[in-house]
Amino acid sequence: MSFVVLVLLTIYWWRLGIFESQAKMRGYLADKQILGPIIFVIIQIVQVVIPIIPGGISLVGGVLFFGPIWGFVYNYVGIVIGSIINFYLARYYGKPFILHIVSENTYNKYEARTKDQKKFDIFFALCIVLPLAPDDILCMIAGLTKMKFSRFLWIILLLKPWTILAYSMGMLYGGKWLFKLIGK
Repeated sequence: MSFVVLVLLTIYWWRLGIFESQAKMRGYLADKQILGPIIFVIIQIVQVVIPIIPGGISLVGGVLFFGPIWGFVYNYVGIVIGSIINFYLARYYGKPFILHIVSENTYNKYEARTKDQKKFDIFFALCIVLPLAPDDILCMIAGLTKMKFSRFLWIILLLKPWTILAYSMGMLYGGKWLFKLIGK
């Protein structure tokens, strides 16, 4: 039931155009000062489960809309919940579900690492902590393995903040730093 509500909200927001620009999203969230953070967390969950907008853009959006501390918190909560949903969707629906989201080549590339569970757990943890790894896909792949949910959850809870911080601050301040570096 909650998945259906999530899909319906996504369609509604898509029609409002809030995924098209930061200005539209900011305007929408500003009108809802109390509900704004809740709506943003739901948007983060949606972008993890249904890849509509690149995660890096929504991460920066959280920091821009709510400031560095609350933006980080809302990003973290939404991404953790979305990652958990991905884990369980893959565990419940299996490989066919994942293949609706990623190509078979991409699936095979990461699925090949699941042959040795201990090595996969280490690989998964490293990918979660490093920016640019396909976290959403890996959370689904993890759902197909024998990884216990508690291990998955601890990896996400303890390592995901570092990636969120790197993306948020890197995208916000990286351009300024780059211009200083090249002397412009």
